[in-house]
Order: sequence, then structure tokens, then C-alpha cells
Amino acid sequence: MIIESLLDTDLYKFTMQQCVLHQFPGAEVEYRFKCRTPGVDLRPFLDEIREEIRHLTTLTFTEGELDYLRGLRFIKNDYVEFLSLFHLKEKYVEVKPSDDYPCGIDIHIAGPWLHTILFEIPVLAIVNEVYFRRMYPDLTEEEGERRLDAKIRMILDEPENAELRISDYGTRRRFSRAWQEKVILRLRDGLGYHFLGTSNVFFAKKHGLLPLGTMAHEYLQACQALGPRLRDSQVFGFEMWAKEYRGDLGIALSDVYGMEPFLKDFDMYFCKLFDGARHDSGDPFVWGERMIEHWTKNKCDPRSKSLIFSDALTIPRVLELWRRFRGRVGLGFGIGTNLMNDRGPTPLNVVIKMVRANGQPVAKISDAPEKGMCEDESYLNYLRQVFGIDR
Repeated sequence: MIIESLLDTDLYKFTMQQCVLHQFPGAEVEYRFKCRTPGVDLRPFLDEIREEIRHLTTLTFTEGELDYLRGLRFIKNDYVEFLSLFHLKEKYVEVKPSDDYPCGIDIHIAGPWLHTILFEIPVLAIVNEVYFRRMYPDLTEEEGERRLDAKIRMILDEPENAELRISDYGTRRRFSRAWQEKVILRLRDGLGYHFLGTSNVFFAKKHGLLPLGTMAHEYLQACQALGPRLRDSQVFGFEMWAKEYRGDLGIALSDVYGMEPFLKDFDMYFCKLFDGARHDSGDPFVWGERMIEHWTKNKCDPRSKSLIFSDALTIPRVLELWRRFRGRVGLGFGIGTNLMNDRGPTPLNVVIKMVRANGQPVAKISDAPEKGMCEDESYLNYLRQVFGIDR
């Protein structure tokens, strides 16, 4: 089976789930799947996807896995005890054919946030692996290895690369679990200290790597329904995160409402409290310059902060960003699809996004309009009005 451990997911799912347990234990949410790649029909693979998800819902955490999580400095014991009783429940996920979606299937996840938050990453990994093993059963690894070796050489050949680090953020869109592991090991052995770690907790544990991650868009989206006032939902999200982690895991996500609302809300208090910010849409060079300027205006030395880039990165783009910003600010690069699904066939651009929380619509209005997802256009227009967003 594709997923054999509940650790086979991104670290930020656990950090967010812990926050949900302590801060929002009663929240109810809905998620929906979307395939952004045109011309893809997933209906022939529906039964296989269902079978894999059914297996996913039988998994529980082993004692060794729980001990590993307990050893992470920011994971609290009561949360680990909760996970010792946890499993994903099949009743919360529905997979069915649908003509309403271009890819031909609908994946809908609904239930308590605490009990549904861990579905997203493994379900996306399942869809990807089922699709690629069925569509390309005879594909060899030769081309993928050639491309990967070329990327490693580009990093090693970059002048003044002593502080350059990249990380794997590719679980959700990987070609396969076996390929992700092979890539991780090749990066570890080929790049040495230039390979910082992986967002995948299973592989971090298995290979003694650094697990990486803080928050995702769904956290700040849910706060639209959980906070006291919609306009203050981003501030509320940051405050509740700080309440949970007391300054740890201090990388703020900047593109749920776009750059302008983020900078308005990310005032001197948050500039000093958080260690950095993560870029996931829009022009990364403009974003980086504006973040440096914003920290400077708010009496923070940018060199003490970090810019984390994670939007559709390739190695050439990483090197461009490195050359622009090195020495001016801390830098991190989380590379997903381009590392974990670059073997020749066009990768799938698939997502699972939160669309409702506590019965009301939630939305993301990023700096890349195609990344937005909302099922209620009137709510989306209202959200734009509240945050003063023209587009």
C-alpha cells in the first residue's frame, strides 16, 4: 500500500493539529480536492484511490513513532497521548465520480478539524502515486536520476554557497513514496550540509534528518470563522499561534490575503516575535525586498530574520534568489514538485483546500489568483472588501 505510516506526512500537519487540540478542539471543517492540471481524467483510478484511502484509515501510531514525536521540543505530551488513541476515520472522507470537476472525481473531507486535518497530505500522495503508476507503469528511473544529479551539481558549483541550504517539501506531489526516499537519500549524500532536511516526518525519523514545518494556509483560513472579527482573523491566527508555541515555530505564512493585508497586520510586535516569513505565491523578489524593508522599518535587523521560499521552486530559481538576498537576510528554500516529481511526465498540480469552517465559507486570496479556492463567490467578494483587496 502507498501509505504505511501516519508519520508519512508533513510536519506542519502535526504542529497545526496540536494547536487545534489546545485552542480549537470543537471546530468543524470541510475540505475539497482540486486538480489544476488540464486534461486529466482520474475516474479510471477511483476504486484504487478508495482502496488506498480505506487502508490509510486503518493505521495507528506505533510506540516508536510516538516516542519520536515526543522527542521534538515543541510537541507536548498530552498531544502525543491524544495521538496514541488516534486514527483517521473513513466516515469523514468521500470519494466519488463527479461531472462537476474537470478531473472527473470529487474528494470531500468533512468533520471535526482535530480528526480530519491529517487527511490532506496522504490523500494527495495517494492520488499522485496511483495516477503515475497506472499511466507510466514502465517508466525507468534513469531520466529522473539524471535530472536530480544535474540539480545537485548546480548547487555544488554555485560560488559562495557556504550558507546555501535546500529542503524537501514534496510529499503531497511526489511521484511515489519509493522515489521520494531515493531522492532524499541522494540529496543527503550528494549535498551534505547543503541539504537541510525534509517536511516528511516519516523520512526524517527513518534517516535522522531535520523535520521542517510550521503552519499552512488552512490554519489562517479557519481563523476567519474562529476569530472574533473577520478583519482581525489574521492577527487572531498569529496570536493564537504565539499562545500555543510561545515564540517557537516562528515562521509566518504571508499570502492568505496577499502582501498588503499581511504587512498591515504583521506589526512591530509580530516582527519581533516571529523568526521569519514564508513565501508561497506572487513575485518572490518583490516579496523579499518588501519583507526586508518592513523589518527595517519595524526596528528589526533583517539579518536576524529568515525568508523561506516555497512557491514552485526550481534549482535555477533558488540560485537567483540566493544571489539576490544572501548576506542581507536568513534564507531557506523548500522545494516540492521539482525535486519529487521530475522524471519526465508532467506532474499533477493537485491540492486539497479547506472551504468551510464551523459552517461558514473560508477562502484564500493569494498573490497568485490561480491559487485561490472558495466555493462561495459572494463570501470571496466580501472578504476582498473587508481586507481592501481590489482584485
